[in-house]
Amino acid sequence: MTGFFHETAFYGSDDDFLALVVPFLEDGLRAGEVVVAACAERNAGLLRGAVGGDVLFLPGADQYSRPSDSISTYRELFREHTDAGARHMRVVGDVPHPGTGASWDWWARYEAAVNQAYAEFPVWGLCPYDTRTTPADVLADVVSTHPNIAVGPEVHEANPGFRDGLAGTRQVTDALEHRAPLIDLVDVTAGAVREAVGSAIGGIALSEDGAHDVVYAASEIVTNGLTHGVAPVRFRLWADESRVLVAVTDQGSGPADPLVGLMPTTATRSAGLGLWILHRTCDYVSMGQDSDGFTVRVSVGGQT
Repeated sequence: MTGFFHETAFYGSDDDFLALVVPFLEDGLRAGEVVVAACAERNAGLLRGAVGGDVLFLPGADQYSRPSDSISTYRELFREHTDAGARHMRVVGDVPHPGTGASWDWWARYEAAVNQAYAEFPVWGLCPYDTRTTPADVLADVVSTHPNIAVGPEVHEANPGFRDGLAGTRQVTDALEHRAPLIDLVDVTAGAVREAVGSAIGGIALSEDGAHDVVYAASEIVTNGLTHGVAPVRFRLWADESRVLVAVTDQGSGPADPLVGLMPTTATRSAGLGLWILHRTCDYVSMGQDSDGFTVRVSVGGQT
């Protein structure tokens, strides 16, 4: 195997899950491959009771609060094993989605991004999704982001529904957006936004780091919109007692590269490294087209 073989599968019962995943793992063990299971607690328990051999059990992606953290962790793991001489690896992993209580946008971008992020490693990655809990729009994104699909136990096919690039997931309006924004500005400078945000969030129960993250995020995404977007660029901020949401909208199409924000890059001054920092520090970041244009939303504090 050379490069990353990215595959999905769908199951509707615990027995179906085991029928798909156990042969996948056991075939890897028999071949002497590095075999990893990174599933949520329930599925990990099923696998521990069904698979013999030296499987490396890791926390599922639901234990990583941010997909950028997950990418960084997996790349370190893959590099460690390939540097140690591993020629092939297999990984089965659950990916968070609204059916498991997670916001989907940045995990949809994760599923698209890993086709590039893991491309240098000899890894077969299987992402099984439970049709009992996974919403239909998420399943559609899953199909579009996986080049391969397991249609049955040990039956692996090229996925005709795969589309290279970003997932087609729609932006979801945050609950705070039902309120009037505390700040609503058009085509202001990043400096003016930093000043306005600093004044607006003074009474909100944020940690010192959280307050810094809000100001940094506001400045960064405004700079990004002014530098790479299409005018007019609109900045808005909402807040409740413990959480702040900022949104920046421009009239451009936004970046087409699914890696933007999920891996560090110095290819551009703003659209790469700055957005990656946001993805590593803020509680939630969504990016995509909505009814107003291309919008970046960043949430800090409270519950997202």
